[in-house]
Amino acid sequence: MRNFAASSSVFSLASFFLLGSFLIVSVSPLRGAQSQGVPAAQAFDEIDGVLHAQQDAWNRHDLDGFMAGYWNSPQLTFFSGATKRDGWQATMDRYRAAYASPGHEMGKLEFSGLRIEMLGADSAFVRGAWQLTMPDGKTPHGLFTLVFRKFPEGWKIVHDHTSVAE
Repeated sequence: MRNFAASSSVFSLASFFLLGSFLIVSVSPLRGAQSQGVPAAQAFDEIDGVLHAQQDAWNRHDLDGFMAGYWNSPQLTFFSGATKRDGWQATMDRYRAAYASPGHEMGKLEFSGLRIEMLGADSAFVRGAWQLTMPDGKTPHGLFTLVFRKFPEGWKIVHDHTSVAE
């Protein structure tokens, strides 16, 4: 005959162990964001601040200010459509050609639906939508995915994958 009391306490111990392991794994990303003394809420606010500063700079037609949100490095990556650009300068050149050259307009930029997910104390994954309102009334728009890294000078975009709605 089985001893239900013994198997019940083994089950309880195993359940306790599994629950504890689950809680440790579930809380680890939150602990990572705080491991260097930066609470996750502060990191969210700082990243959100970078994006709003970019939006404000764009709306002032300040492309240099907009690009200040990107990591100024040849290792920056920017994907749009089927095109990959490597480096801050290539990304700046793309924005200049598309929006700040003669015959092109920057329009008014608005970000929406921002979702910031901390990947660790010094990295984050951001998803959202963008929309431009052009002087002629057209409203190109799309989605983006960004990877941010924390540098001594603050949070910077190290990867941008932007799509345009068809």
